[in-house]
Amino acid sequence: MQALTNRAKAVDRSPMSFTERLYLPAVFKGMFITFTHIFKKRPTINYPEKTRPFSPVFRGLHILNRDAEGRENCTACGLCAVACPAEAITMEAAERLPGEENLYREEKYAAKYEINMLRCIFCGLCEEACPKDAIYLSETFAPSDYQRKQFIYGKKDLLIPHPVNEPDAYQQALGNRAKKSNS
Repeated sequence: MQALTNRAKAVDRSPMSFTERLYLPAVFKGMFITFTHIFKKRPTINYPEKTRPFSPVFRGLHILNRDAEGRENCTACGLCAVACPAEAITMEAAERLPGEENLYREEKYAAKYEINMLRCIFCGLCEEACPKDAIYLSETFAPSDYQRKQFIYGKKDLLIPHPVNEPDAYQQALGNRAKKSNS
């Protein structure tokens, strides 16, 4: 019978020699491999001190966007929730009341907006489905925690800082998106 690849090797069943029975050549070979790894570059990055460079298309935590005046972009249309294959997004819509024009752009807004990060697969379909550019995936990754309820992010956790009241935090939250839009 002929093998399809050259990977298959017949097992050698011949008796072992005296030096093979001592296993010393195998031990020395293993020690040599270990010794060569001492001089190689470490793949580990000491995380808070140094950060790994991410790809420009990295998808991190979700951010609910605001316009330049600080009003929320989300109109609670529900397209992001429908587009989410993991069904991680839930929202409830509400009507804007008179006098709330400085808070919301449209007559309808998201009174409740939650994302379950344990279900989210960071696919970016919610970002693509949004007609108002109200949600985008930032450049920060999800932090670890010990309780499941800490991974359900509400609207207050997802909203980007106010651009007028907190301009530095707003620019930091935008990350490279601000650089891309200015170019």
